Amino acid sequence: MLNCAPFSEAARIDMFLGSPSSPSTICTSRAAIALLLAFAFFNAACKSDYPSSSKAASPDGKSQPRQVKTVKVSEMPIGETVTVNGTLAAYDRVTVGMKVPGRLQSITVDFGSVVRKGQSVAQLEQQDYKLRVQQAEAALAQARARLGLSPDGSDDRVAAEQTGTVRQAKAVLDDSKLKRDRAAKLVEQGVVSRAELDTADSDYKVALSRYQDSLEEIRNRQGLLAQRRSELSLAKQQLADTFVYAPMDGVIQEKKASVGEYLAAGAPVVDLVRINPLRLRAEVPEREAHNIRNGQSVRVTVDGDPNSYLGYIKRLSPTISEQNRVLAVEADVPNNGSLRPGAFVKAEIVTNQTNTAVTIPSNALITFAGIDKVIVVENGKAVEKAVTTGRRGPDWIEIKAGINVGEVVVLDPGNLQSGQSVAGQ
Repeated sequence: MLNCAPFSEAARIDMFLGSPSSPSTICTSRAAIALLLAFAFFNAACKSDYPSSSKAASPDGKSQPRQVKTVKVSEMPIGETVTVNGTLAAYDRVTVGMKVPGRLQSITVDFGSVVRKGQSVAQLEQQDYKLRVQQAEAALAQARARLGLSPDGSDDRVAAEQTGTVRQAKAVLDDSKLKRDRAAKLVEQGVVSRAELDTADSDYKVALSRYQDSLEEIRNRQGLLAQRRSELSLAKQQLADTFVYAPMDGVIQEKKASVGEYLAAGAPVVDLVRINPLRLRAEVPEREAHNIRNGQSVRVTVDGDPNSYLGYIKRLSPTISEQNRVLAVEADVPNNGSLRPGAFVKAEIVTNQTNTAVTIPSNALITFAGIDKVIVVENGKAVEKAVTTGRRGPDWIEIKAGINVGEVVVLDPGNLQSGQSVAGQ
């Protein structure tokens, strides 16, 4: 509780403040002065030389060096290259269709399905084709029986002279020959007239003709048997063709038929593309065309993908286009599933394998706000340097400017700051 001083002391304070010297005013003024003195004391305490509890000094005043992994900048052979733009295309594309007409019973694949060569992708209703097989089997059995063979055998070989038709004709022929010969002897002996010999000779010729007809009939039946055998094979093949199989490994690009739809022979069912390897199609300017050869390696990069893919030139156009003066080339690029047909790519065709370049590991590069930089170690300190990059490989990056061969760069720098003490490993 605040006690007011005697009037004389309050008067002196009133003179100091320059306000009226009433008792109540003097008491209020003294309270204000007390608050001012307390604030001044607190401000002086904040400006004292005592250390703050949240900013305790380190024992030795020096930070320990950060342990980092380092590597020296080196040169490696990456070859002289010709850089072109190109497009990736499917290695093969095929429309798989039906060989026989029928109603689609099932389809086991859809858009984007991965299939293997020989895998069943669709099937027609089979009942009609099964009946055709049974009909062909019955016709075959009938043809075999007409040749004297068992209906259900598999061996169609038969001797024509052993068939009943030929044996009968042969017996008639032999009898006619004997009659003719007997009549000829009797005519010589004058026993019978010449007319009977002529009649016997005519009968012999008719029997000979019938014998020849019987042989031809047997050959005709043999041919019919072969035809029935082929018809059975065809009926079985049509039954097998109710299944549709993938002709190669690939991916379904489009499904073109649905279950229950009646399909004619040749009607498309699915579009299948082979995507491993892919075809790189590019155009090389005429001034660089003389450096391009079959078998040269190609480094392919795609926007948004930091990886590079290695391919090889496989096909060259025999001519240079007169319209745009370029040479069309094709390369095969193995695909691990990351590349897609139709993608626009940048391709570097290596024309000279002996050329070298300054390179660093991929994990030594830092990219921030579109600026490429590395952190090098100089006198035990981390120093940040901006660099200009060039070609990129699976685990290396070409450096065109910013650092030199022999400098030590930090791998996986993370949040390492320029000027920080480091110790390389």
